[in-house]
Amino acid sequence: MEESVSKLFTEEIFQQALTLFDAVEKEPKELGDFENYAFEVYRNGTPFILRLTHSSHRTKDQIESELDWLNFLADQKINVCRSLPSINGSYVEALAAEDTFFFACLFKKANGKNVRTEDFNDALFYEWGKLVGKMNHATKNYQIPEQITKRPEWDEEDLIVFEQYVPAEDKDLIEKGNALLQQIQKLEKTPDSYGLIHSDVHSGNFFVENGNIEVFDFDDCSYHWFASDIAIPIYYAVWFQTDLKTKQERSQFAQNFAAHFLKGYYEENDLDVYWLKQLPLFFKLRDLTLYSVFHKKEDLSKANDRLLKLVSDIRYRLLLDEAIVEIDVEYILNELKK
Repeated sequence: MEESVSKLFTEEIFQQALTLFDAVEKEPKELGDFENYAFEVYRNGTPFILRLTHSSHRTKDQIESELDWLNFLADQKINVCRSLPSINGSYVEALAAEDTFFFACLFKKANGKNVRTEDFNDALFYEWGKLVGKMNHATKNYQIPEQITKRPEWDEEDLIVFEQYVPAEDKDLIEKGNALLQQIQKLEKTPDSYGLIHSDVHSGNFFVENGNIEVFDFDDCSYHWFASDIAIPIYYAVWFQTDLKTKQERSQFAQNFAAHFLKGYYEENDLDVYWLKQLPLFFKLRDLTLYSVFHKKEDLSKANDRLLKLVSDIRYRLLLDEAIVEIDVEYILNELKK
């Protein structure tokens, strides 16, 4: 979390949030503080997730629209962690912090446990794809309620304006980044290819129990191409595998992952093959977004060797206009026919 935000997050604000969501039963457990503060809290012996978001990251309207879509998916019997109201009946509570706010909300805690890379297997990839396919299919029928503000388009996100975070002297990368954004902005948008998506369905954002996946953390949801919801799982599944040193090793893993993931995906949602051929664009977009994130959130002058290498690798790929992996779409299509 940025230092300016952490200074505003007081114990008094935290206690207010706990009280508003009737979660004072046990000592809270801090889970994370990268873009939001997240805690495991208890009510009537049941664990829930309390999230506090600073107004510099999201507006109250944006969070309300996130939760409305999340609960819509839950109502469609999709395995997502729905939002729950406060004691006032509000899904988002605003807590003043000087001249800013923290927005508190509560979520069901996912069943099961985190997936480690050593737990990766073809059956998991298949179920992962089925769940993303279900979400993409369901969102085609989502209607924004009159009182709800629309979530941002993908290119309205703060991190896409990467020039405000990338050092000005990095001119070549800025030019490459702008060219990539312009290329993606020219892609066609149709109800069958574009809609409200999670945008971040990697293995850190779901739990698994008895083979069933339950997704959480919808903070990044935006209007985007469905292909991005396919690209992101592939990207991070590769990225988290630190033993995949070469591009050939990464691509071999990604090929197998994508084949099983898409087998599940296509059982739940139809997507023209054209969009599979655009996956490299969305891999590059994630590189660009992460490059922006690291410059916004981290003091890279004090970063450890691992983070510096990650940033360096991303920069190298962007300058070469190279995706993190190469995928043979024809091979995948043949696998899907088996």
